[in-house]
Amino acid sequence: MKFTVMMKDPDTLSDTVRDAVKKSLLALPISQDERNILEEARVAGEYEKCGKWFKYGEYLEVEIDTDLMTCTVKEKP
Repeated sequence: MKFTVMMKDPDTLSDTVRDAVKKSLLALPISQDERNILEEARVAGEYEKCGKWFKYGEYLEVEIDTDLMTCTVKEKP
């Protein structure tokens, strides 16, 4: 059987992107002010890339096929 599920969570994507960017910047030998500026720029860029799959940054649609036992993220409409 194949079906589509639409999930909504307004904070998960933004929180996760920010956490990943912060973690990626920890090793850089820069000041906290520079880190904050770089963080904002990178968060915006990564968030924009995720727009391929997330509508409004909170809706994610996946297609589940229980015969093949797969789950595929669909590109946003």
